[in-house]
Amino acid sequence: MAQTVGMIGLGIMGRPMAKNLIKAGYPLVVHSRSQGPVDELVGAGAKRGSSPREVAAQVDVLVTMLPNSPEVELVALGKDGIIDGARQGLLYLDMSTISPLVSQKVGKALRSKGVRMLDAPVSGGEKGAIDAALSIMVGGEQADFEAALPIFQALGKTITHLGPLGAGGFTKLANQIIVAVNLTALAEALTLAKKAGLDRALTLKALGGGLAGSKCLDQKTPNYVAGTYNPGFKIDLHFKDLGLIMESGRALGVPLPCTAIVQELFNAMRVKGRGGLDHSGVITLLEELAGLPNQS
Repeated sequence: MAQTVGMIGLGIMGRPMAKNLIKAGYPLVVHSRSQGPVDELVGAGAKRGSSPREVAAQVDVLVTMLPNSPEVELVALGKDGIIDGARQGLLYLDMSTISPLVSQKVGKALRSKGVRMLDAPVSGGEKGAIDAALSIMVGGEQADFEAALPIFQALGKTITHLGPLGAGGFTKLANQIIVAVNLTALAEALTLAKKAGLDRALTLKALGGGLAGSKCLDQKTPNYVAGTYNPGFKIDLHFKDLGLIMESGRALGVPLPCTAIVQELFNAMRVKGRGGLDHSGVITLLEELAGLPNQS
């Protein structure tokens, strides 16, 4: 019989991930601050949980996909949290992107209740979540990773165990440096090309066939061609990740000059009220600085 899985956090990423767990045949218990996605998942066969505590009490494996470190701490350790409802032996998979130091703190607290924890942040955006094609970066005990592997395989394609608890988070922060800098470089390049009068679709085709090609270019091409930036991953969330990156860099003594510049550009997007755009939407700021309209 399939293990019962809990899913807490049903946003842009969590909702399609929950749907893929149902498709894979897992009995699912769901909880989220917004009731619309909960109702949708209940309609698809999931069971409703009224609190993290109630979810934890009913499941063998619990997955969280939450915005930031404070939300994970609250859900895991706060009033009516996972720690209050978990049975000994519960396997907790936090797939949020948070501070690795917070992951280690939460894991230590949960161990006192017999709960095993992996930090397992993901990359691939909304499309990767929908297609069950996420890259999943995992930190924690090897035995716990092996126990969680079938669930990860229902959600992603590239699944890597990177070391002890927190290793997944540090790897995700490295990933977010590359993505943010890549998207900003694409924004500069496409703005230059547009100012020179080049066709954007043809420019993207040419760039994608050479060394400048990337998954960022491939996945975000429809946004650039249409000039619309509906969120697959919001500027606001990537700005949060950039803050975690800079904190980690300072703690570890690692200068991150390119990341610092990109962080300020993302901050400018938020100041302009564009934090809800997809992170590829940073191009709108570069186009504005170049005196171009924000359409392709």
